[in-house]
Amino acid sequence: MNMKSKPTGVFTPARGITAVGGVGLEGYAPWEMRPGGMLVQKRNSDADHSSVVVPNIKVKVKHGSSYLEFNISSQASFGDLKKMVAGPTGLHHEEQKLIFKDKERESRTFLDVAGVSNGSRIVLVEDVDAKERRYIEARKNAKIEKALKDIAEISLEVDKFAKQVINLETQICAGKRVVEKTLLNLVEQLMTQLIKLDEVAGDGDVKLKRRLQVKRVQKYIETLDVLKIRNSMIENAPLQQHQQKITAGQKLQINPNQRQQEQHRKHRLAMVKPVVVTTNWETFDAGMSTKMSYQNSASTVNYGTNNASSRPRWEYFV
Repeated sequence: MNMKSKPTGVFTPARGITAVGGVGLEGYAPWEMRPGGMLVQKRNSDADHSSVVVPNIKVKVKHGSSYLEFNISSQASFGDLKKMVAGPTGLHHEEQKLIFKDKERESRTFLDVAGVSNGSRIVLVEDVDAKERRYIEARKNAKIEKALKDIAEISLEVDKFAKQVINLETQICAGKRVVEKTLLNLVEQLMTQLIKLDEVAGDGDVKLKRRLQVKRVQKYIETLDVLKIRNSMIENAPLQQHQQKITAGQKLQINPNQRQQEQHRKHRLAMVKPVVVTTNWETFDAGMSTKMSYQNSASTVNYGTNNASSRPRWEYFV
């Protein structure tokens, strides 16, 4: 008896199986290959849409001592039901707990999978922990928004001061002197903005933007410090020239008077004759210690006199 062995590894399509995506042979139903590699019977999409109708169910949600009724699709999730409940109850969907058959249900769980049917009752409980987390998160977000808003306002103020710095720099570089108080006031205003930036606290984007503004303000302050030095150099030059002009003018005004006074002085000295004073002193004898003789020689003082009188002539100085 000859037995033909059936080769292994060869797939023999059963009745109703055809090639994937092809037209079925007579007596065979069409099949299709799913993405996961599973071979299943091909579905008729037109028939599915026309014949399959998802029913709506009515569920009762107990909130405190009251019941709320909602019409919802049986294939919806508990998360969808929470969003519907949020309106009448005023509870955010993230602050709700839906309990069905004494078990809390996750938001992604479907109603039909959990066994919810028409007329089922679900208990709504407020999630205190979730509410607290949301409150903390809301405060954190509000703080971040306020910090970003403060930085934006400071940035606008710095923009105004930046224009003033550019204008002052243009004037001073052109050799025009500006009032030093203007530079000092601008530096003080920029320092005030630095203090405001130090009061802004935050992480992430807030910290980055704050650091950029701090560097920007510091750059403008350094520029003003350089401008103050250059402005002082421009200020001293005209002052020195003015002082030189005043000194030259004073010399022109004072020199004629000095020359006239000098001429009067020389004239008075020329009119006075020289005075000669002679004095003869007697020497002491070395052998006589107790007896001393002193004799004054005649001292002659000759003043300028005339022939008529021996009295000295005095000159009167006015």
